[in-house]
Amino acid sequence: MKRVLVLGCTGSIGSQTLDIIRHCPDQFTVAGLTCGSDKNSLQKLCAEFNCPGTLYSEEGTEGLSRLLDKAHADIAVNGVAGSAGLTPSVMVLERGISLALANKETVVMAWDLVKTLAQKNNSPIIPVDSEHSAVFCLINQAQAQNVSELVITASGGPFRTWTKQQLETVTVTQALNHPTWHMGPKITIDSASLANKGLEVIEACRLFNMQSSQVTVVVHPQSLVHSLVRTKDGMLYAQISEPDMRHPIQNALTWPDMQPSYLKPFTLAGTEMSFYAPRTEDFKMLPLAYDAARIGGNATIAYNAANEVAVQAFMDGAISFLQIADVVAHVLQHDWKAVPDSIAQVMEADKESRQYASQKVKALQEKR
Repeated sequence: MKRVLVLGCTGSIGSQTLDIIRHCPDQFTVAGLTCGSDKNSLQKLCAEFNCPGTLYSEEGTEGLSRLLDKAHADIAVNGVAGSAGLTPSVMVLERGISLALANKETVVMAWDLVKTLAQKNNSPIIPVDSEHSAVFCLINQAQAQNVSELVITASGGPFRTWTKQQLETVTVTQALNHPTWHMGPKITIDSASLANKGLEVIEACRLFNMQSSQVTVVVHPQSLVHSLVRTKDGMLYAQISEPDMRHPIQNALTWPDMQPSYLKPFTLAGTEMSFYAPRTEDFKMLPLAYDAARIGGNATIAYNAANEVAVQAFMDGAISFLQIADVVAHVLQHDWKAVPDSIAQVMEADKESRQYASQKVKALQEKR
């Protein structure tokens, strides 16, 4: 029986984690719950699962620290969105707890520091993003030394077939209408701009010790193939399932074992799949991520922070959809080659990036 701590229990990842636990009461029990600000939902869930909880907006890191010490969890699922998820990841790993990681920013902002902490405390990090979960499983089967390339799939978002002229008029409502996945607003807009895929490229490089030249993105609208690996003999191996995040979450919860799933198995018969090269000229957030990955140092922190500022500005009506990439490109023009050697330095680079991004947003807004 694994004791599971769910960080961000009212979000998409957290809710689906709790669904798994409800269906598998003989395998998992809830050790504790956290959420950002939805106090009523947190109280109801704590009552349902008979466990302690903490509200991050009121109790902050002190509340999380108390919960971690009280919960005695075997594994924590980090479904917190954005850069706010970095500190919880660090706090989990400091206590030697296994981390099922759905928070991209932990890897994008501070991978070297986080990896060192995980190794020091013998805390496995198991990726929960569908793409990285797929690669994780495929590499374990093919063996890392045999893998020469990672192929990360992207749905293409709602604007896959839109012209450059159409992209100039995108509304927030349109950007939030994802054709395949049901996610939070920020990640949904990131999927529409391909920033989400850019973050995943950076993650893949770091999680699996690959150069950016060894990570390829292919657009796959059906979202059935979650990722592929190419072995040294040139063969491609894919992980295929319905686009349901409960698959990678359950894989992380049961790792290193593979357990039967209560989810409906995927059937190939009657299924069509298509694949396309991404339109990097129109969706510039993807090539900008490759730039950040090649630069290294603080560049990936800058990419993430600038994107967060720009996405919020787009949702607030301050800039257009295509100007999200303009903000990020502007921020990346600064010198980000320095390598942070502490979480404090990571947060300082994050703060500086946001200042540059906010200045660019203001300048773009004044021109409208």
